Amino acid sequence: MATIYSAPTDIKLPSFNSDTYEKDNEEYLAKLKSYVKRLNPRGKNGGEIIRFSVADGHAEYMVVRLKPLELVHIPLCDAWHFTYAHLLTAKEVSNQIESTKKFQAFLDSRK
Repeated sequence: MATIYSAPTDIKLPSFNSDTYEKDNEEYLAKLKSYVKRLNPRGKNGGEIIRFSVADGHAEYMVVRLKPLELVHIPLCDAWHFTYAHLLTAKEVSNQIESTKKFQAFLDSRK
């Protein structure tokens, strides 16, 4: 079972600005990844993002560590939560990270 944490409040959430929203979200994620890496500096998957389809968007979590499985909820966009996130296993998360990387490599190879 996973432990799910809220994102740290000292990392300021971006305000909605249609001109800079994507850039602001990327900066927020970079700061969150840096924070997570400080918590688990030797963790190979620390800072990876996993996503689950929910309603009209995604629930997103950043991996802190796999053993024991710890995730940080990412409160961006609609800030959806995945109902069963706490039931995830390290193997499921690891498989999702690997699948996402392979799919991205496939997309990159088609450019």
